[in-house]
Amino acid sequence: MDNIELTYHLNEIDSTALKVLKHLESKVILFYGRMGAGKTTFINAMLKAMHSDDIATSPTFSIVNEYKLKDDKIYHFDFYRIESIEDAYNFGIEDYFYSNHWLFIEWPNRVEELLPENTQTITITKLDEERRSLKLTINKK
Repeated sequence: MDNIELTYHLNEIDSTALKVLKHLESKVILFYGRMGAGKTTFINAMLKAMHSDDIATSPTFSIVNEYKLKDDKIYHFDFYRIESIEDAYNFGIEDYFYSNHWLFIEWPNRVEELLPENTQTITITKLDEERRSLKLTINKK
């Protein structure tokens, strides 16, 4: 797969999420972007595209949120507040990472050495209040 780059207006986020979903080759998606770039907002659009009735909210304080799909589930992580790899281990991260469920991971750089193999990265850049740039890449270890 080649890298995919898209620019979208916020009112096109649902159709953009559908396009991205068609290009996913992994169930482990790493989300990069500055604070306020729209990572959780895009994850919410992804849930909708995957036919989940759940609403994505930022798991900044809980570290992980769980969303239901028809025959699967999504674990949505926000590692912004993780101070050390030890914190991640204490949290039981391996049980989640090797569950074979979808993993949507915000701030993955905080737990880089623990990340599973064969992930994909979505990088979101805020262009202005209404437009975002998105880059989807595949990562192989």
